[in-house]
Amino acid sequence: MLLTLAAITPLTASAQPGPPRGDRRGPPPRPEGQSYANSSAILVAEIAFARLARDKGQWTAFRQTAADDAVMFVDQPVLAQAWLKGRADPPVAVTWQAQKLFMACDGRTGASTGAAQYPGGATGYYTTVWQNMEKPRAKKPDWKWVMDHGTTLAQPRAGDEMISSRTAACTGNPKAMLGAIPFGPPPKGVPVAAPAASGARASADGTMVWRWDVRADGSRTVSIDLWNGSGFDTVVSDEVAGGAS
Repeated sequence: MLLTLAAITPLTASAQPGPPRGDRRGPPPRPEGQSYANSSAILVAEIAFARLARDKGQWTAFRQTAADDAVMFVDQPVLAQAWLKGRADPPVAVTWQAQKLFMACDGRTGASTGAAQYPGGATGYYTTVWQNMEKPRAKKPDWKWVMDHGTTLAQPRAGDEMISSRTAACTGNPKAMLGAIPFGPPPKGVPVAAPAASGARASADGTMVWRWDVRADGSRTVSIDLWNGSGFDTVVSDEVAGGAS
């Protein structure tokens, strides 16, 4: 069953004056600590993604919505576009429903995690990180997923009736704590390197970080951290056993 937008109350901010008419190069100034990020954009992306998988085929949907540097896990991490190239769609696609949404302060990076149903009757969960490849204030966003994983479970995850959402804080200096972690989408024209067994990436503003650590037996940890103004809170921590789907 796919979700509808009525299932979530979007995060909104009170209207603020925009920049002078002659300067439209970036988002309007915001009061300190306040974000214009709207997590419903991630829900819209997930609904469209799930519908595309149902209507056009699972791997077709994954190919069409993945960024050039998107990472997925086939035991070990791989570049999604290379792995998906030419791959035939299974007869029945996996289905999924968002349960929790997360957004970076700048609204250009978000994540979703929730329940998944696999062909054959198995249940499990998924976690996906999304980035808007367009610049701030672009008329039409271009959301692409940059990391995706999931697995089956013996019992479905317990989920709340309402989808929850959380946006990172907009105060402080998160980038100072992230060292050499890459920020935002890679520059256009730069060759995309294959992902290492362990890696991390961050939103352009540094307020969301996602990490993966894959061991030799294929077991992995995937986590997402959100900035709280003075440090990072881990909001997703997924553990997958070796050999799991």
